[in-house]
Amino acid sequence: MALTSKLPHVGTTIFTVMSRLANEVGAINLGQGFPDFPIDPELADRVHAAMRAGHNQYAPMPGLPALREAITAKVQRLYGFQYDTDAEVTVTAGGTQAI
Repeated sequence: MALTSKLPHVGTTIFTVMSRLANEVGAINLGQGFPDFPIDPELADRVHAAMRAGHNQYAPMPGLPALREAITAKVQRLYGFQYDTDAEVTVTAGGTQAI
């Protein structure tokens, strides 16, 4: 069984172009999750502990409610803007996912 692409004529994406340019000039490419530095050991320990405690499923599509509420509160505190957490705040893993 062959799968037909839903995007057959997309061509080279801007992500491919920017990754190539970043490599050419030695820039740190944060655009697609390619950090070239190690993570803090404490972060790895905390992730491990959270997974052992059962936090190992996908987050809700709009993001964890507590995180979205914290973002809403911080934006209100710093900039004076009030947003509806449930209707106007979404957390994604990056720009591509957001699009």
